[in-house]
Amino acid sequence: MSFEPLKTVTSKTIVLSAANIDTDQIMPAKFLSMTTKAGLGEHVFANLRYDAEGNLTDHELNSEAGKACKILIGGHNFGCGSSREHAPWGLTDYGFRVVISSEIADIFRGNSLKNGLLPIIIDKKAHEWLLDNPGADVTVDLESCQVRLPGNGGTYDFNVDAFSRYCLMEGVDEMGYLNKQDSAIAAYEAKIAS
Repeated sequence: MSFEPLKTVTSKTIVLSAANIDTDQIMPAKFLSMTTKAGLGEHVFANLRYDAEGNLTDHELNSEAGKACKILIGGHNFGCGSSREHAPWGLTDYGFRVVISSEIADIFRGNSLKNGLLPIIIDKKAHEWLLDNPGADVTVDLESCQVRLPGNGGTYDFNVDAFSRYCLMEGVDEMGYLNKQDSAIAAYEAKIAS
């Protein structure tokens, strides 16, 4: 699988400040029967975006400005709960490329990195600034592993393992990475066969 390479993202942010936003809130269980990623973005945060009759609410995620945001700022312990891959699938199909929080659940983090979504755990001070300044223009630079806040907000480093960083920057998942190694694998096999 491939996705758009991610090197630098500059975008206004959308903030969902509640702590412990779990994967069922991100992608409700009733949508887990979908087996493709296309269209899952319509169901992201369905309980916030739709009323009981299925009509769109006035939630910021439904606004044109909200739909243009590539960076989601989540409350503490974002992505906790079950291990459903549908959560990062839906977030990327909606248009997000980056999720930033002071803590991100390990399984959600791993699923995100494999599916083109960069989960960033950031310094508590920077996280509080982001929560207090929704709609801020933020730059995420994966090449330097830095988040740059506007004005005097500062620059903050983040960590991502080298393999995941490479895959995100190249726009490939693990299988895509292996497929790119076909010629090297064939050369090795030919060498040991002779």
